[in-house]
Amino acid sequence: MTFTLKSAATGALMACAVAVGADVAGVAPADAKTLRMAYDADPVSLDPQEQLSGGTLEMAHMVFDPLVRFTQDMAFEPRLAESWERIDDTTMRFHLREGVTFHSGNPFTAEDVVFTFNRMKKSPDFKGLFEPFEAAKAIDDYTVDLITTEPYPLVLNMATYIFPMDKEFYTGTDENGKPKDIIIKHGDAFATSHESGTGPFVVTAREQGVRVEFTRFADYWDTESPGNVTEIIFTPIKEDPTRVASLLSGGVDYIKPVPPNDLERLGNDPNVNLVTMGGTRIITLQMNQKRVEAFKDPRVRQAIVYAINNAGIVDKIMKGFGTVAGQQSAPGMVGYNPDLTPRYDLAKAKALMKEAGYEDGFSVTMMTPNNRYVNDAKIAEAVAAMLARINIKVDLTTLPKAQYWPEFDVRAADIMMIGWHADTEDSANYTEFLTMTPNADTGFGQYNAGNYSNPKVDEMILQSQTMVDLEARAALLQDVERILYDDAAFVPLHWQNLSWAARKGVHIEDIVNVMDFPYLGDLVIDD
Repeated sequence: MTFTLKSAATGALMACAVAVGADVAGVAPADAKTLRMAYDADPVSLDPQEQLSGGTLEMAHMVFDPLVRFTQDMAFEPRLAESWERIDDTTMRFHLREGVTFHSGNPFTAEDVVFTFNRMKKSPDFKGLFEPFEAAKAIDDYTVDLITTEPYPLVLNMATYIFPMDKEFYTGTDENGKPKDIIIKHGDAFATSHESGTGPFVVTAREQGVRVEFTRFADYWDTESPGNVTEIIFTPIKEDPTRVASLLSGGVDYIKPVPPNDLERLGNDPNVNLVTMGGTRIITLQMNQKRVEAFKDPRVRQAIVYAINNAGIVDKIMKGFGTVAGQQSAPGMVGYNPDLTPRYDLAKAKALMKEAGYEDGFSVTMMTPNNRYVNDAKIAEAVAAMLARINIKVDLTTLPKAQYWPEFDVRAADIMMIGWHADTEDSANYTEFLTMTPNADTGFGQYNAGNYSNPKVDEMILQSQTMVDLEARAALLQDVERILYDDAAFVPLHWQNLSWAARKGVHIEDIVNVMDFPYLGDLVIDD
């Protein structure tokens, strides 16, 4: 679908809200700074609450604004909330910034935060994340309380994912008579293709999978931001060589990710600004126990883990641009257990298959994306070859990101790939979404395509949500990792490192972070 914004003066229906029509950039043409950027995929929707994914959150930081955001050193930085205070064990009060305007021209108030919070509690992807919260309550126009059902240690972490939406803009019905605030995953809803945020950029044109254009919002509240980009032209380029070639030829100014094979080349290029850092996104495979009887046997799951040489994958396919994993929690996170090491051992894998009565193997289907994670399709091909060594025949299908997620949501294959960055920057988040028993009502296990279920793990994670003794909480989360490791609840591959590259003079080093949500509103481009 393609749309282009028009001035409100024309009387035409606008696809997105615009404050002042054609003058939306708010700068003279001579001062305009255009950023041409290319990622490996674009967000599937303009709705910040439709999908809990990296692409959606990247878009949200451009078009909307969170209450609070992380700095590069993982401290909390005020955004639409200027300050906050704890009122009691279950109430955190946020004092909101005054004078903020949505792209529609509507003023931002506490009611927009309450509207957004209530919508998130209904979102299939976000309601699990917000399960500990009871309510958001507007105290006055610029004060709002976030209230939890019990003491909760991660209120500020969660506030980084509240991107207030324009209540007035998203209230009512669209031209088809559907509620404007409805969330339809991978479908056609008002919020899918319309936006009114408070962020630095307005979406002015969009053709899904081809091009998205952003223009600086004339009335953006953050006048102290150093950012001088007035226009962004975003082109998704799936193919790694094409994306790199476009940067080197001057076709684009900024790309991500940088394929591992090109890191040395770009790092040695004097005209390129290459930035890399370690990441916390775990890349895993999930084994669906409801589709394959053999996967119910922990010995078979363990055999698969032992059969996959994830160190070899990092060395040969990732070219060292990743950290071999034996668990979900990355080093440095509270639940990381140093005793849980990677365990490639082909002889052990074969012995386990024989012990479980599957020495002759069986056939399975496997589905992965081919443009979501670094070298995802190549990794899948390598895994299929490795499983053949223990007589597991794999029928592999790889799909573009936009086609993959609908298939993932319906668990369309026996083995599926999922990468996860802990949205709360906390170890429990991995388990809440990837390995807790799937529960449509609470949202727990929303991305547990393996249908793994361990009541003890569920109980421990729920217990961790109210623990204010951080040392005891860390020990509990390390025990969770031990249980998942012994159960072979999933196949850990590696933590994916992060990489970005730009032409010289595009100062991406100041706006990238370990969450992989570049704050492009603050980007500075030299003359």
